Amino acid sequence: MKEFIIIFRECLEAGLIVGVIYTFLHVNKIEGQKRNLWLGVLGGIVASVLVGCLFFFLGETIMPPEYETLFEGISMYITALFLFYVIFWLSKKVSNKYLIQKSVQKSISKNESWGLLILILFAILREGFEIIILLFNEIKDGDLNYLGVYLGVILAIVIIYLIFALGKQVPIRQFFASTTLLLVFIAAGLVAYGTHEVEEYLVDSGQIQEENISRVWDILEPKNEDPSSAFYFLNKEKGKYYHVLHDKGKVGDFLKGFFGYNSNPNYIEFFLWLFFLIFGIKKWADFYYLGSPKKQIL
Repeated sequence: MKEFIIIFRECLEAGLIVGVIYTFLHVNKIEGQKRNLWLGVLGGIVASVLVGCLFFFLGETIMPPEYETLFEGISMYITALFLFYVIFWLSKKVSNKYLIQKSVQKSISKNESWGLLILILFAILREGFEIIILLFNEIKDGDLNYLGVYLGVILAIVIIYLIFALGKQVPIRQFFASTTLLLVFIAAGLVAYGTHEVEEYLVDSGQIQEENISRVWDILEPKNEDPSSAFYFLNKEKGKYYHVLHDKGKVGDFLKGFFGYNSNPNYIEFFLWLFFLIFGIKKWADFYYLGSPKKQIL
């Protein structure tokens, strides 16, 4: 589900940007720039793949193993802040049809043959980089849900086709509003998950004792013996029985990846999650329903 939402949103946004620019060129009969548009799309995709490879290479080579959990925690903080920036501040510019057309006109008016290509390239690269950042852990751990990825890409393509090829009226604003709200939960969850990783580093490095950490709740502890319950399953790797709602359980693991759920959060983790969740929901309501003109969404 997480992969579907992220891939769908980023591909849809990239497709809308390309579609707006292509329509602008077509309506104004600027045929000579269409080649640069498609070269920019191809260049953006290639650049995204290269940046992704570099990002994973650096993450695996420059960080000593003992600092891996600390690195993951800090990277989650950065990802969450970046996500809030993207979905609330940067989206005001990239989702505004008139600003996109103005940027295209500016590039063309300067008689720069590569201006439009570079504009498109960086627009695609931005979306690709967001996907890399947001799905970094899933890709690194080999837990990527490919079905969600494929469905996200297909649905985005279908909507783009309906809008620009068939001229259908698609409720884009509602799509962005709903997916943005889900991204708010993901971002708040990243903060909580990052705090948990930092805690794990501090415990593993001996800087704090786990028994001294106060918990908001500590439920559903793993059991060494079979509790003979349908809600428990054996984790062969750990050799223990986990409840499905434990953060390593079948349901809890999904909630952990999507919302940052933890079956035994510490107080800092819980209050940071609550603060960023309330902050994000307030910003979401302000942007989409209280103070944002409708023309801001493509």
